Amino acid sequence: MDPIAFDNSYSRLPERFYAAVTPTAVPAPRLIRLNTPLAAELGLDPDWLKSPAGVAMLSGNGVPSGATPIATAYAGHQFGGFSPQLGDGRAILLGELVDRHGRRRDLQLKGAGPTPFSRRGDGRAALGPVLREYIVSEAMAALGIPTTHALAAVLTGEAVRRETLLPGAVLTRVASSHIRIGTFQFFAARGDVEAVRLLADHVIARHYPACTGDGRYLALFEAVIAAQAALVAQWMTIGFIHGVMNTDNMSVAGETIDYGPCAFMDTYHPATVFSSIDEHGRYAFGNQSPIARWNLARFAEALLPLLAENQDEAVSIAQDALGRFDLQFQANLVAGFRRKLGLATEEAEDVELIKALLDTMQRGEADFTLVFRRLSEADGQAESTEACRSLFANPAEFDAWEGRWRQRLSREPASGEARQDAMLRANPLFIPRNHLVEAVIQAAVERDDFAPFTTLLDVLAKPFEAQPGHEDYTRPPAAHERVLATFCGT
Repeated sequence: MDPIAFDNSYSRLPERFYAAVTPTAVPAPRLIRLNTPLAAELGLDPDWLKSPAGVAMLSGNGVPSGATPIATAYAGHQFGGFSPQLGDGRAILLGELVDRHGRRRDLQLKGAGPTPFSRRGDGRAALGPVLREYIVSEAMAALGIPTTHALAAVLTGEAVRRETLLPGAVLTRVASSHIRIGTFQFFAARGDVEAVRLLADHVIARHYPACTGDGRYLALFEAVIAAQAALVAQWMTIGFIHGVMNTDNMSVAGETIDYGPCAFMDTYHPATVFSSIDEHGRYAFGNQSPIARWNLARFAEALLPLLAENQDEAVSIAQDALGRFDLQFQANLVAGFRRKLGLATEEAEDVELIKALLDTMQRGEADFTLVFRRLSEADGQAESTEACRSLFANPAEFDAWEGRWRQRLSREPASGEARQDAMLRANPLFIPRNHLVEAVIQAAVERDDFAPFTTLLDVLAKPFEAQPGHEDYTRPPAAHERVLATFCGT
């Protein structure tokens, strides 16, 4: 019996959608971590995955029967400049499986060797970026954010050369699909309308089956708009910065994908940037919504031939749909911040109340995560919020805002206990703070010590729960611990 029941729909598309490729073997694969709950969800046997045959698959040394390893083709706008051919340069899609809930999932190896899209790269991954993606993607999942998942991380036993020699590793990534806006752009740039149509039909069947009839391509565009408006709003309510929102890093399935120079804010400021390559702040925290809309406009350009035969009519249809993005994003954002502030009802003044708090946090250099968590812990009644107040450099300004918040809470129908419970479930105590992630990576890369990695993953698996003994994981970085730049994984 095959260990994995693959059913590979993407590789049944025409050959110009991908390149068949075999993973490159590594000398000494060693399993670092297996995501056992995810394996069970996928219907996979964790014991087999930990066996020599399983580790061989997870490292690229063995391809199970039923797998059809491919590197997918895509293009993309990178920092605003268009590259007509990118593609999977260090990732190989082993195949697809249907999980225990009936959902189709991709199984992909990152760092499994060169492909025809490697552009003179080695196709490998260094250990640090593999650990970063494992940590942050699983933290995002625990926070309830749509995301790709990490099934396993494996050391390869060989070094990769970046600025220096680093341990090599392979990440097994699980996603609803790896189809990006850039995938559509690849075919649109070549005038291949047939391929754009085939791809759109594939995405509809796989992700948006409710899009039917003659208007299905407009419905697809609207569905992707709605998914991205909801996703980016969720990023904003937890202080997440993707860092490299190129069109080839935006999944049409509405999942967070490609955790390169990503980071979580400590001190709140909308202009926060960590990515070492984002020199002009294109992908700053506060710019993520406009960039998502810009990327969706590029998606619309690829879909134009499917929206109407007349190009002017197609442009008008696309503009009308895209024009609703800002309203959808704002509605999701305000709803998310209402939950964080314990507001179950809606009042017109809520938007200004939210903005006033964020402005006060910015001026007061307050920690984004801890402000909302401390508000949650102060039961929403008249008890002291001193623990929150102390986070602000200008506590008197916070006091003025708090008075407005108390008045607003007095009009809420829920009891203080119920409200506090809801707030605690909306405001995490534990996030993958940059200094913690960097410390974990340093221990693994420099000392071959994966105990900090394991501990951090275990803590982040329960982000909303108080965990006695792990208080250090909640604190912002000291001055000497601050991470000022994060780096792309290539």
